[in-house]
Amino acid sequence: MIESAADWIATLFAGFAWPWLLFALPLPWLARWSLPPVPQDQPALRVPWGRRLDGIARQGDARAVRRMPVLAWLAWTLLCVAAARPQQLGEVVQPPASARDLMLAIDLSGSMGEEDMRLGGRVVDRLTAAKAVIADFLDRRAGDRVGLIVFGQRAYALSPLTLDRDSVREQLLDSVVGLAGRETALGDAIALAVKRLRGQEAGQRVLVLLTDGVNTAGQIDPMKAAELARDHDVRIYTIAFGGDGDAMSLFGVPLPGNEVEIDEAALQRIAAATGGRAFRARDADELSGIYAQIDRLEPVARPGQQLRPKIERYPWPLAGALLAGLLAMLRLQGPEWLRAGRHARRVDAEAGA
Repeated sequence: MIESAADWIATLFAGFAWPWLLFALPLPWLARWSLPPVPQDQPALRVPWGRRLDGIARQGDARAVRRMPVLAWLAWTLLCVAAARPQQLGEVVQPPASARDLMLAIDLSGSMGEEDMRLGGRVVDRLTAAKAVIADFLDRRAGDRVGLIVFGQRAYALSPLTLDRDSVREQLLDSVVGLAGRETALGDAIALAVKRLRGQEAGQRVLVLLTDGVNTAGQIDPMKAAELARDHDVRIYTIAFGGDGDAMSLFGVPLPGNEVEIDEAALQRIAAATGGRAFRARDADELSGIYAQIDRLEPVARPGQQLRPKIERYPWPLAGALLAGLLAMLRLQGPEWLRAGRHARRVDAEAGA
C-alpha cells in the first residue's frame, strides 16, 4: 500500500529541474523589511476635488495592507515554483534495440543435394542439414531484421529484410535443391545482398553466405562483388560447407570423381576484403558451431533500460501566478476605481447644476 502511494505521488510530481530558484521565495519579505519607504511630500497630481479623494485613498491603502499580501505572496510563490520547473513522470518507455540488418545467402546448386551429412543419427543431404542449423540460428536473432537470398545459376531474394523471422524460416524450409539453377553464382548473390542492404543503417549490415562449391555462373565476379560490399560497409561471413568427399565408397574406399570442390581461398579473400571471416564446416555440428561464433561476433543489442520521461508542468503554476496577480489588482484597485468614477460623475453633475 505504501509503495503504491509512493508510486502515485512520484507519478504526479517528479521534482524540480532548477530547484535552486526556490531560494528566491523570501526576496519580497527581505525587501519589505530592509528597504526604507519612499518619502512623498505632496501628491503628484493636483485636482480641485483632491481633498475628497484623500479619504478614499487612505481607505484604499488600509484595504491594500489587509488584502494585498495574501494574493501577492501567492502569485510570487507560484512564479518561483514555475521558474524552478516542476516535472511529472510520464508513461514507461523502452528504447528500441539497435540490432543488425542480417542477410542470409544460401547455395541451392546441385551439389547441395549430396547426402554426406548426419543429422539426428541419419544421413541427410547438405541442404537439409543447413536448414536445421540456420533455423536454430534464426531463433537467437530476436530483434534483427533478417532477409533471405538463395542462389544457384542465378540469385533471388526470397524474403526482404524483416523482423518476422517465422516467415524467413518458412521460406528457408520450402527451398529445394536446384530452385535457382544447378550452378553457383557467388558474385551475383553478393551483389544482390549489397543492393538489399545498402539502404540500411551503416555499421549494421551483415551478409552470411553459405556455399559448397566454386563460382561457375553469374554476371559479376565474386571479388568485384566483395569490393562493392566493402564500399557499402557490408561485412561478409563466408561458410564453406560440405564433407570431405567420402560419402560414396565401395568397401570403405572412396569412389573416384567424388572429390569436393570448394574454393576456400576465394571465400577467404571475400571475407577478408569486407572485414568479415571465413569458416569451413564439414558436418552439421561444425556448421552449428560456426553460426554460434557469428552470433557472438554480431551480437543482438538488447533493448535499453526502461525509462519514464519527465514532463514539464511549469505552465500550471505560471497560470496560477497570473490569475492570483490579476485578482490582487482587481481587489486592490477595482472598488476604488468604481467609487472614484461615481464620485467624479457626481461632482460633474453638481458643477453643471
